Amino acid sequence: MNCKIYSTLQAALLLGALTLSAQSDITIRFDEPARHFTASSPLGNGRMGAMVFGNTNRERIVLNEISMWSGGVQDADSKEAGQYLHQIQQLLLEGKNIEAQKMLQQYFICAGPGSGSGNGANVKFGCYQTLGDLFIQWKDTLSAVSDYQRTLKLDSAMNTLTWKKAGVTYKEEVLVSAPQQVIAIRLVADKPGSLSFSTGLYRRERASIRLVNGALEMTGTLNGGNDDPGVQYAAVLKVISKGGTRTQTNEQVTINGANECILLVAAHTNMNWPHVEKPGPAPLPATVKDIAKAATVAWPALLQSHVKDYTTLFNRCQVAFTDNSNNEVKDLSTVARLQRLQQGQKDASLMSLYFNFGRYLLISSSRKGGMPANLQGLWAEEYQTPWNGDYHLDINVEMNYWPAEVTNLSDCHQPLFTLTKQMADYGRRTARRYYNANGWVAHVIANPWGYTSPGEGAGWGSTANGGAWVATHLWKHYQYTNDKQFLKEVYPILKGVGEFYKDVLITEPSHQWLVTAPSNSPENTYVLPDGRTGETCMGPTMDMQICRDVLGAAVAAARILQTDKAWADSLQHIVSRLAPNQVSPTTGGVQEWLQDYKEADPHHRHVSPLYGLYPYDEITPWDTPEMAAAAKRTLQTRGDAGTGWSRAWKVAFWARLGDGNHAYKMLKELWAPAAAGSEIKMNSGAGTYANLFCAHPPFQIDGNFGATAGIAEMLLQSHGVNNIIRFLPALPSDEQFAAGKVKGLKAVNGFVVDFTWQHQQVQTVNVLSGTGAPCRLLLPASAVVKDRNGAVVPHQYKNGVLYFNTTKGMTYGISIKQKA
Repeated sequence: MNCKIYSTLQAALLLGALTLSAQSDITIRFDEPARHFTASSPLGNGRMGAMVFGNTNRERIVLNEISMWSGGVQDADSKEAGQYLHQIQQLLLEGKNIEAQKMLQQYFICAGPGSGSGNGANVKFGCYQTLGDLFIQWKDTLSAVSDYQRTLKLDSAMNTLTWKKAGVTYKEEVLVSAPQQVIAIRLVADKPGSLSFSTGLYRRERASIRLVNGALEMTGTLNGGNDDPGVQYAAVLKVISKGGTRTQTNEQVTINGANECILLVAAHTNMNWPHVEKPGPAPLPATVKDIAKAATVAWPALLQSHVKDYTTLFNRCQVAFTDNSNNEVKDLSTVARLQRLQQGQKDASLMSLYFNFGRYLLISSSRKGGMPANLQGLWAEEYQTPWNGDYHLDINVEMNYWPAEVTNLSDCHQPLFTLTKQMADYGRRTARRYYNANGWVAHVIANPWGYTSPGEGAGWGSTANGGAWVATHLWKHYQYTNDKQFLKEVYPILKGVGEFYKDVLITEPSHQWLVTAPSNSPENTYVLPDGRTGETCMGPTMDMQICRDVLGAAVAAARILQTDKAWADSLQHIVSRLAPNQVSPTTGGVQEWLQDYKEADPHHRHVSPLYGLYPYDEITPWDTPEMAAAAKRTLQTRGDAGTGWSRAWKVAFWARLGDGNHAYKMLKELWAPAAAGSEIKMNSGAGTYANLFCAHPPFQIDGNFGATAGIAEMLLQSHGVNNIIRFLPALPSDEQFAAGKVKGLKAVNGFVVDFTWQHQQVQTVNVLSGTGAPCRLLLPASAVVKDRNGAVVPHQYKNGVLYFNTTKGMTYGISIKQKA
C-alpha cells in the first residue's frame, strides 16, 4: 500500500507541476491585423499551411501546399568535371589554392544555371511557391472596430480572431486539420443574421478559377523550368452557410445575413514525392474528394479530431518556469513582450513560449509520410521565395530537425530521412561524375527534384559534405531510439557515405593526415599571406568533424548489425587518420582551416569549426577541456551578432559549454524585435518578428528550430562519452529560472525524462525506459531510484554518476534528498 501511495503521489506531483504555467506559455497574441506576412498567424498540418492576417475588413489568408514547387528533374552534373579532379587536388597540395579555385569555378560547378543565383523559379532547379490566397471581403467596412483580439493557441493549433463592429461581436476560427486534410474557417456572430461577406481564391499567375457544383476550383500548372510544364495543382473552396442568402460567380461566393459559415479549403499537387521522375495522379479529383468528405463533418467533430491528432504530438513534451512574470504579460501582445524584454524586464515564460512554438512549427510543417520542412517550413507568400525556399545543406535543413529527437518528435523527423534517401539515389551519379568515386554525395543546395550537384559558384557551392551532414541525422535517430530495424533500413545510406569518403580522401603532405579536397568552410573566406582571399581549400575543420561523425556512425552501425566487418575495420583505420581538431596559435580558438589562415571576416555568421561542439559531441568540457576552451575563444571572437539562425546556433554552443547565462543572452539577442520586410540583410537586422518567426532576415525558419533545440540543451544533455544524462547543465542563474518543470524531453538510448527543480537544484525525476538500456544520471549521491511500484532499484554511484539497469517500458522515480 505504501509503495502505491508513493507512486501515485509522485505521479500526481509531476502531472500537476508540468501543466503549462499560464496562457503566456502557449498563446501568441496580436492586438492589430497583420501589416506584413511576418505578423500573421501560421497554421499547418504538415502538408497544407495557412497564414491568417486577421483583417476585419478584408481578411487575407495565405495558402500553402508543401509540394508547390516549380522546376523539375534534371541532370545538372558536369560530364567533364571528374577529369580535372586530380589537377585541382594537386594544386591544393602545392598550396596553390587560388589557382585551384579558378579551375574549380571553370570545371567543378554544376552544368547550367544551378539555383539561378537563388532565383530559380523559372529554371530547372525551381523554387517553393505560395499556393495563393483566400480573401474574405466583409460588407461593412465603414463601422469602427473595437475589442480586437487575435490569438494563436499552441496547445490546440487554432487561430481565433474576435472583434466588435456596430454592436455585434464577430469571431473567426481557423485551423488546418490533418485528419480531414483541409483548412477550415468558422465565422460566427453573437447576433443572428450578421454575417455578410464575399470570399474567393486568388493566385497571381498560372491559375484558372471556376465555379463547379457550388464550390470554387482553382487549378494550374507551374513552370517546370525553361517554360516546360511542371507541377499541376488544384485547390477547392467550399462555403457552408446557415441562414441568410447566397449568390455566386466564377470568381467569388457572396453570403448575406447568415448566422454561421464554414469555409473549407483543400489542395493537392501531382508531385509524386519522393519518386519525382514520374508525376502522380491528377490533383483535382483528390482535392474534390477531401472537400466532400470534410463537408459531412460537423464543426465540433472536426475540431475535436483536429485537436486530438495534434495534441498526440504536442503534449509529449512541455517546459514551464515558475516565475512571477506570467500575470504581468498574459494580456500583452507578443511583440510587446519582445520589446519589454529588450527594455530589461523579466519574462521567463517567453522562453517556454518560444520552445513550445518551435515544437508547434515542426509538427505543423513536417509530418510522417510528407516532405521535409524547407527554409520557410511550409509558409510562403512569394512566387520567388528567398533562396528558392530550398533545402540548404550547409546547416539550414539540418537545423530544422535539431529539436526533433530531444523534444520527443521523432515522428516528425521522418521526412528528412526520405529526403536523405532520395539524395543518396541521385548522389551516386554525382559522386562518379565529379569524384570518380563510389558511394554518394550531395553538396550545398538541394530540392525535391533530386539535385545533388555543386552550386553555380565554386566559392560556396563546392562543399561536398552536405549529404554527409544530413546522413548524421539517421544515426542520431538511432541513438535516441535504438531501433535496429530502422538502422538496418538506412545502413546502405550510411555505408554509401563511407564508400564516398573512402575513395576521395587524400593525404596532405605536412602531417600525412587524410583530408577532403576540394572543399571550403561554409561560406567563409580566408586571407593568404600574400593578401589574396579565397574559399577553396582542403581539409577544413568542419569537414573533418563531419567525417568523424558520419564515418564513426557507419562503423558503429555495421558492428551493431553484425555485417561488413572487414569494411568497417578499414573505415575505422581511415577515421584514425583524419586531420584532428587544432587550436589556432594565432587566435587561441578552434582552427577553421587545415592551415592557420587569417579570417577575412572574424565575425562571420557561420561558426563551422564548432560543428564538433554542436550538433556533434566530440568537444565537451568534461572529455576535451582544452578544445572546449578553444571553442569558447572562437565564440568570443565571432561575437554575439549574426543572422537569426546564427544566433540560434550560438544558444546551443553556449549551452554545450555549460554557460547558461550566455546562452540566455543569445536568446535575448535572437528575440530582438525585427522590422518586417523582405530585404535580405546578411549582416544586420536579425531578430524575431511579431509572430515569433525568426528573421534571417528575411524570414527563415531554421532559427526557430535551432533555438528550440538550444533551449532543450540548456535543460537536459545526454551526449558525449557514455551518454550520461545531465540535468540543468546550462540553466541561467537569474532567479526567474530558479524553479521549473520539464515533461517529456528525450535522452539518448530512448529515455523519456520528466523532472522538477527548485532553487536551481533538481528535486524529482521520472525516467521512462524506452529501450531497456542501462541508465546513467549525473545526480547527487543522495538520489534514490524506485520503480513504478515503489520498490528500490539496485544502483551504483561512481564519480558523481548514478548507474542502474532498466526494463523496457518501466518508469523509474528518482527522489533527491536536499541539503539542509
